[in-house]
Amino acid sequence: MSINRRSFVQGSSAALLAATALGARARASDDNVDADSLEGRLYKTLKIGMVQVPGSLSEKFAAVKAAGYDGIEMDSPGMDVEATKKAIADSGLPVDGTVCSSHWSIRHSSADAEQRAKALEDLKHAIRSTHAVGGHTVLLVVGHGNDGSEQEVWDRSVENIAKAIPLAAELGVYIAFENVWNQFCYDHSGGPDQTAEKYVQYVDVFNSPWIGMQFDIGNHWKYGNIGDWIRALGKRIVKLDIKGFSRAEGRFTRIAEGDIDYLDVRKALREIGYIGWVAAEVGGGNQEELARVATEMDQVLRIKG
Repeated sequence: MSINRRSFVQGSSAALLAATALGARARASDDNVDADSLEGRLYKTLKIGMVQVPGSLSEKFAAVKAAGYDGIEMDSPGMDVEATKKAIADSGLPVDGTVCSSHWSIRHSSADAEQRAKALEDLKHAIRSTHAVGGHTVLLVVGHGNDGSEQEVWDRSVENIAKAIPLAAELGVYIAFENVWNQFCYDHSGGPDQTAEKYVQYVDVFNSPWIGMQFDIGNHWKYGNIGDWIRALGKRIVKLDIKGFSRAEGRFTRIAEGDIDYLDVRKALREIGYIGWVAAEVGGGNQEELARVATEMDQVLRIKG
């Protein structure tokens, strides 16, 4: 039991140690790589739902590590904390964060007070379980524009989510908002010339270092210049998601396909000094497919070589 406990402590602290090492690597490597590279600045992770590998959770974690990832994101509520601790200890792969699994159906922007209370309960549960396994972010979709006027969605979600900030601060877990197609903070029927201004204002209204963005590089290429959105959000970005998108075809793609301006994305990430995690959010598969996704991340972000 003491060996398992020791292994878990080593594994669950790996994310924090990795972040510290990553910062040192980035500083050391800045003089040795060209300005277009993100080598030494990013750690790759992915969503547990992408892992279509048979076997136990420990075997899935081992496959993810072998495929070239530095961490994994779990879902909460729904995560088995003890099984996840064991998988961390067995594989040496840390959990860097979670996705709040109920945020689409049980929303902080709902007009129903009971649903908002349940959304808050689920968010707090996710924060606690994320902390329990050594993670440091909970990805959250803040609400949906269909729940009322923009001001109503704004006010309800801000009031509700703010109630979780004391717990997030106590446990050291970021509440990380993802920019998604939820018809909020952008014009869903608008063109590709939109800015991140409303996202900036939304994050800032919380006035908390424990609120930030898990910025998805692919989700809003349809609506604006991603590099400029990254520059506008700046230090508010605490984590990244990545997927491909084709404006020409109007659809999501593999990470290395589509027409996202990754050159400008890389420049923008260096300009804001981003150092941290980037999570794949695409269709997954077996270990071979996961390795292919990891290679695409290396390719477009120039993480290696």
